[in-house]
Amino acid sequence: MERELFEAYLRDESRLGPPAEGAFTGAAGGAACGDLSRLSFLVSEGRIHSVTFDAEGCGATRAATAAVAEMVDAAPVLDAALIDIDTVDAAIGGLTPAKRHAAQLATDAVHRALQALASSSLNLVSDSGGFPTSPRMGGESAQPHPRRLAVAMSGGVDSAVAALLAREEGAEVVGITVKLWTDPETDGAKACCSPEAVLGARALAHQLGIPHFTLDLEEDFRRHVVDRFIGGYAAGSTPNPCILCNGEVRLAAMVDLAERLGAERLLTGHYARIVEDADGPLLATAADGAKDQSYMLAALPTELLSRLGFPLTELTKPEVRGIAARHDLAVARKAESQDLCFLAGQGKRGFLRRQGGLREREGAIVDSAGRTLGRHRGHHDFTVGQRRGIRVSAPEALYVLATDAETNTVTVGTRAELEKRSVRVRDAVLHRDGAAVDSVKLRYRSRALPATVGAAERGRHPTLEVELGEAFPGVAPGQTAVLMAGDRIVGHGTIA
Repeated sequence: MERELFEAYLRDESRLGPPAEGAFTGAAGGAACGDLSRLSFLVSEGRIHSVTFDAEGCGATRAATAAVAEMVDAAPVLDAALIDIDTVDAAIGGLTPAKRHAAQLATDAVHRALQALASSSLNLVSDSGGFPTSPRMGGESAQPHPRRLAVAMSGGVDSAVAALLAREEGAEVVGITVKLWTDPETDGAKACCSPEAVLGARALAHQLGIPHFTLDLEEDFRRHVVDRFIGGYAAGSTPNPCILCNGEVRLAAMVDLAERLGAERLLTGHYARIVEDADGPLLATAADGAKDQSYMLAALPTELLSRLGFPLTELTKPEVRGIAARHDLAVARKAESQDLCFLAGQGKRGFLRRQGGLREREGAIVDSAGRTLGRHRGHHDFTVGQRRGIRVSAPEALYVLATDAETNTVTVGTRAELEKRSVRVRDAVLHRDGAAVDSVKLRYRSRALPATVGAAERGRHPTLEVELGEAFPGVAPGQTAVLMAGDRIVGHGTIA
């Protein structure tokens, strides 16, 4: 019987041919035997149709691709997003271990076609609450389906447990993973948004019985985050790419896809809270202060908060790992990446050289009076507040006070010289009147400092002056100042 299934799909030419005009196409290949699997389809009323395929290489690849083409033809989009390697393997009667890569290629092909669909402007489910749908018109999204929730899945333990908890509460869960960066020099296993991370998240979603979609945001990520990261260092500042990414790129795009999937909200594995006051929702710090990530979410527009959820908000990291372990999730013990996703496995200096052309350029290390104390190999290797790597002998510890891109100069001084009692921020946003501000966080892992911003009204401000209640060492231009009222985030801006 298994052989008969294999032979039937091997002979199937009913869908063999070029893509239809306007089709969503996915292709996968590059295996050792040179196999290639290609699948294309159209979508209307939430169902896949006009499916075509092509395959090169061994018979197993041809059979697996034909099987997937049959499975998705006339299927709801969410059903197609559940297809995994085991599904394809079983459909053709089972493959030998040596030929199982054929099921992998066919699976990758259909999910890459779904990725193209996810990146389009189509609704992916019906407005009637079932699966079918129609194209978005004028920015409209699908009618929310009762109890359907989307979960941002990175392939790590936090997002996996967020999805698990939502499923256990009876929600119909859909997984979304963003692909942000592809670079052969990056260690994809350590990056949260690499092609390798996408595959891991997809496998995890399917282990939980959850449909999975990938959203390719690499172009936007490069433009809004990486280019500004490189430009910041070139100009002598220290930007915070994670805040830019969360605030301007990935979460808004995932919320949009969640709505096109008919989901009521997008859940993430972040440790933060959403609270309400008389004027609407605000971000607030998480119960686990050691894992609080509200700082990294500070640039989220408040209008997005009503469409987000943080199911881990009252949990600690050990509790989350315990939940994952009890459900036999392999990610229960997965180590957390400490690098920026596009720097994973490589140094900042090498990245800036390769991606931004910032090469070694010898310059002077001077004190605050302008006296030369030593030499360095590029101002972009230094950030305000840095102590290590200065390589200048002095009676007391020296810190970086400033960097000057134009003169390629690094100014150093004592801790006392480093301390500041006021901070100017640019491109500031206040969600509440400035009088509400009582503290500010100037770095991710630092504590909130007592602070005031005066009588500034809510809204956008080209600059704001933040007066600190105590001195802070290491106010770094380019970093984000997060304005707080108690445990609530009421504004943010970039340190000028």
